[in-house]
Amino acid sequence: MRIIARLLAATLVAPLLLTAIPDGGHYWTANAEGAGLNGTKNAALYAEKSTALHAEQNAKPPVLSRVAIVIDDFGNKMKGTEEMFRLPVPITAAIMPFLVTTREDAEKAHSLGLDVIVHMPMEPNQGRRSWLGPGALVSTMTDAEVREAVEKAIDSVPHATGMNNHMGSKITADERIMRVVLTVCKERGLFFLDSRTTYKTVVPKVAAQIGVPLLHNDVFLDDVDSASHISRQLAVLKKLTTEQGDCITIGHVGASGLLTSAALRQAASSMEGIRFVRASELLPASAEEKLVLPQS
Repeated sequence: MRIIARLLAATLVAPLLLTAIPDGGHYWTANAEGAGLNGTKNAALYAEKSTALHAEQNAKPPVLSRVAIVIDDFGNKMKGTEEMFRLPVPITAAIMPFLVTTREDAEKAHSLGLDVIVHMPMEPNQGRRSWLGPGALVSTMTDAEVREAVEKAIDSVPHATGMNNHMGSKITADERIMRVVLTVCKERGLFFLDSRTTYKTVVPKVAAQIGVPLLHNDVFLDDVDSASHISRQLAVLKKLTTEQGDCITIGHVGASGLLTSAALRQAASSMEGIRFVRASELLPASAEEKLVLPQS
């Protein structure tokens, strides 16, 4: 009995140590010899919870920047058209109105689940008038003429849910004309993508006043027709995604179409931390709900 009493006394008077757990909790343990009261049990429980927490954190997918690739100048059998449609990532097809394959390209893009937008020809400050194509907006037009031209252009491109400017450095700086353009877009349920061909653009101001869903271009990929330039612009795009998150980039079919499509195909598999999306997916949720989606 005396031996048992001594053992009990030794256990009861053993110094208890307060041990911290990394999440701010505590549990009591016995002295360094390890004669535990509940330390072993709590330590095992904490280790189990910690392992589960780390597994849950590691299972969460990383947050990816979204990039919308807009390809201009569809509608005229330009080089790179088929290659762009065969890319392994979504693109937004900006289709010029009134051309030989306008309707065909719009139908093809729609059948692939891609965004279709009207690539509206607009007068530039410089450049050949022949580059504009039919149905272009020019600064001498009346409001009624602008409205008629925009409505006809929209009607010529099936499945269009948006519009961007083809050239247009002069027109996108003209508040009177852009007010008419954006009013029609609102009436027809289209968003507008400002290609930003001029720093004098009034599109953000007017779109905000009218209430038109607005996106804007961040990087032109192929404003210079060379593989090295396109590669550099893709690097610029990648850097922008780390600085600002979501981005829009514009490329073209035509002279640079084959080079641009090849570069985009490579980028699709090599650019980490990016999810490629349609342009409409970058609209605020409230704006996207207001779009008038064409019937299939």
